[in-house]
Amino acid sequence: MMIDVEKKELMYQTLADCKLLPLYTATDLSYLPQVEELLLRNELPFIEVTFRSDLALEAIKQLAASGKLIVGAGTVRTLQEARDATSNGAQFIVSPAIVPEVIEFCLERNIPVFPGTATPRDIQQALDFGLHVVKFFPADIYGGLKAIKSLSGPFYDVKFLPTGGIHESNFLEYVNAEEIIAVGGSFILSEKMIREDVESADEHLQQLVQLLKKAK
Repeated sequence: MMIDVEKKELMYQTLADCKLLPLYTATDLSYLPQVEELLLRNELPFIEVTFRSDLALEAIKQLAASGKLIVGAGTVRTLQEARDATSNGAQFIVSPAIVPEVIEFCLERNIPVFPGTATPRDIQQALDFGLHVVKFFPADIYGGLKAIKSLSGPFYDVKFLPTGGIHESNFLEYVNAEEIIAVGGSFILSEKMIREDVESADEHLQQLVQLLKKAK
C-alpha cells in the first residue's frame, strides 16, 4: 500500500477535526457491522484495531472493506505486523514504542505512523525520523496533560496523540489543549459496550460528540 501525500495530509487533518480515535480489540467478528454503523452514524471516521487478539487482521480487513472508515492497526510491534496490517487494509499504524523498522516501512510507503513515546529521548527519536505527530503512552502513568505541556516546551513542533487513562471525565481537558491532535482509547467504543447494549453504546458516542461540539 502506498498513500499519496494529499491523502496523508487529509488524514491528519480529519483526525485533528474529529479528535477521537477509538481503540478496538476484536474477539468476536460478528459485532463489526455494528461498529461501522455506530461510528459512521456519529461522524467518527477513524478506528484503530489493536493487535491484542488473534482476530486483528480479519477485523481490519472487514472494517476496511466498505472504504467508509479510516481503519488503522494498533499495538504494532513488528515489521511483519505492519506488513500484514497494511496488506489487509490498514491506512495508518500505531505502535506502543519507537520501532525503527516499522517507522521506516511506513515512511517508505507514505503511511501515517504514530510511534509510542513517553520521554524526551523517545520524542527526539521520532523527530529524527521526520515525524511530528506521536502517540503519548501510557498518558496517565507518564504525567498526563501536565507532562505533555512540559514536553511541548522544547518539542514545540510536535503534536501528541495520548492514550492510556483517558476517559469520559477527562478527555475534554486533553482535546482542548493545542498540543493535542486527538485522544485515543477504548472508552470511546469497545466490543464490550456493543455486546452489553448497542443502544447505550450509540448514546454514549452521541454524548461524546456533543461534548466536543460544545467545547469548540
